[in-house]
Amino acid sequence: MNLIKTKFKDLIIIRQKKNKDNRGSLRETFSNLVLKNKKFVFEYCTSSKSNSLRGFHFQYKFQQAKYVNVLKGKILDCVIDLRKNSKTFGKVFKIVLSEKNCLGLYIPEGFAHAYFSYEKTNIIYYKLTNYYKKKFESGVNAMDKKLKIKWPKKNLLISNKDKNLPSFESFKKNFKYL
Repeated sequence: MNLIKTKFKDLIIIRQKKNKDNRGSLRETFSNLVLKNKKFVFEYCTSSKSNSLRGFHFQYKFQQAKYVNVLKGKILDCVIDLRKNSKTFGKVFKIVLSEKNCLGLYIPEGFAHAYFSYEKTNIIYYKLTNYYKKKFESGVNAMDKKLKIKWPKKNLLISNKDKNLPSFESFKKNFKYL
């Protein structure tokens, strides 16, 4: 496994090791030797259909760092930096994660997270540094034109909750930053 730095402080791409033979494959998705001192306490797995868009989500209290992997399928993973005094505050980072490219993304606390699903079936696996607390969950509307995100498709499957998330400007008025 190799770490690849991004222009966003502490946002890291992880190139995972995949071994293949005629029986199938074995992929190393996580190692404490690589992601040192990350205290993951909670894990979950989501499945998403093609053209699904989830997010942007964050917790304003009990913030979570996330390590995101795609076990099956392909996603366009996106984050917005919402950290106070960050040089990349309000900027968006995008990367394609898939079972084929064997990339994972470590997202530090202070980011909002979203993804678009390309394939018929997409299975995404998360490791998190804090538990899910619905009471402290919020987000930013992924369709906010001011974010200037060009999603791969127009007819997206979006939950009502995500459709009603506030704009980035509303986030700045209500929270200022994380």
